[in-house]
Amino acid sequence: MTAKTIAIAADHGGVELKSQIIKSLADNGWEVIDLGADGSASVDYPDYAQAVAKSIINGDAASGILVCGSGIGMSIAANRYPQIRAALVHDRLSAELCRQHNNANVLCLGARLLGDATALDCVNAFVTTEFEGGRHGRRVEKLSSLPD
Repeated sequence: MTAKTIAIAADHGGVELKSQIIKSLADNGWEVIDLGADGSASVDYPDYAQAVAKSIINGDAASGILVCGSGIGMSIAANRYPQIRAALVHDRLSAELCRQHNNANVLCLGARLLGDATALDCVNAFVTTEFEGGRHGRRVEKLSSLPD
């Protein structure tokens, strides 16, 4: 795996947007691991969130993208894993801030809530923005700790 390897998955509500994201990432030199789904048949989003989370935890991907109708279910499911910091974003600024301040390693998007251009702008911001570290590092470390 290289730093430019990203895992992506979607439920049935995000398949079309996922395809556009894959093309955009590949066109920009990213190695993309497509973990499904591939059609409009109803599927369970937690299964796809788990697949992306495990690909990051196992070291197959450096980061991930999850797409469902709202992005909410995917973000809840992905954040069940202590190693995952999934952020549901709605615009370029929220995508930049989730990387800069929270070192998010999974981007969650709502295909029914975002236009395609906005979603692709969010993806671009996510993959090009670095974590600032510093005071944010201490806070991010606490996110991976199990609660008492």
